Amino acid sequence: MTDPMALPAASVQAHGIHKAFGMRSVLRGVDLEVPAGSITAILGPSGCGKTTLLRILAGFEDPDLGTVRIAGETVASDGVTVPVHRRRVGLMPQEGALFPHLSVGENVAFGLGRADREHARAQVAHWLEVVGLGDLARARPHEISGGQQQRVALARALAARPRVLLLDEPFAALDAGLRVRVREDIAAILRDTGTTAILVTHDQSEALSLADSVALLIGGAVAQHGTPADLYHRPGTLTSARFIGNTVEITGTAESGTVHTALGALRSKVTVGDGPAVVVLRPEQLRVGADGSGSPARVRACRFYGADTVVHVTLDDGTALQVRSPGAPGLDEGADVTVDVVGDVLAYPSPTGRERVSLGEAGS
Repeated sequence: MTDPMALPAASVQAHGIHKAFGMRSVLRGVDLEVPAGSITAILGPSGCGKTTLLRILAGFEDPDLGTVRIAGETVASDGVTVPVHRRRVGLMPQEGALFPHLSVGENVAFGLGRADREHARAQVAHWLEVVGLGDLARARPHEISGGQQQRVALARALAARPRVLLLDEPFAALDAGLRVRVREDIAAILRDTGTTAILVTHDQSEALSLADSVALLIGGAVAQHGTPADLYHRPGTLTSARFIGNTVEITGTAESGTVHTALGALRSKVTVGDGPAVVVLRPEQLRVGADGSGSPARVRACRFYGADTVVHVTLDDGTALQVRSPGAPGLDEGADVTVDVVGDVLAYPSPTGRERVSLGEAGS
């Protein structure tokens, strides 16, 4: 339910955004559409321009070219720059950045606008209740956990009643187990308050699990923007496929939409021209066992990880694969097995030249 103390959520549009620092080009024509009340993740490797784009949306940097609109109002373009404080855009940075000398309640009160400060106690109590920390107003930041500190930072950001909230790798400093719990909690709070949120992250699972839509930023431009399922199941390029989730890759030859490989003839679910190709398989598409009907293989090693086991196999033609199998499949080194492929696959022309360049070449 939308919070009555929040401002109406605002849409965000960025069109043709370019930014360079000296001779180094960081953003190269970024287009981004964020519907009001949605959570959009900007996903990309380190150095692809994510943080620079966030700073331009917030107003801390001006684009060299391009236009930014918030709720239909132009806030940045050629000759137009609306200052940060007038954009009503909140920022939740890494590690929360709480003031250590202030209590939790005083940190939240710091985010209040001048008009709200006469009712500060009620406002602080409200936002701490929203983030589930109503009994910690008097605590100091060092007395609470890292996850609680992130919730306080969120309460402080929401107390300013932003039209849009920007989150810059907000969970990066948390340990793995805590990170999952905190990000789920914060995503639920953002949806309950109807806040338009833009999350910058390099973590694929974070983007895919939390966001309504994901914009994949590669080399300073949006390579693809769609729902998490679209990006995972139908990435537009081999580079995108490699960045969105885990892959198992084999080579083959494409002909009329079918790729002939060491795992047999596999149907591609994305258009691929005839010729040498790379087949991208998601881990869940491969099955290994002693009684399958797929391609013959031999077990080289098994690595147990608890929830699953990675089975290293070699196909008859010498192709090496790593197949994830639930639990402990009970396969011995040297055992003869078969590898089956479930469903259609992703296939792309074999990469040459430019496609072999590192993902994170553009800038910060």
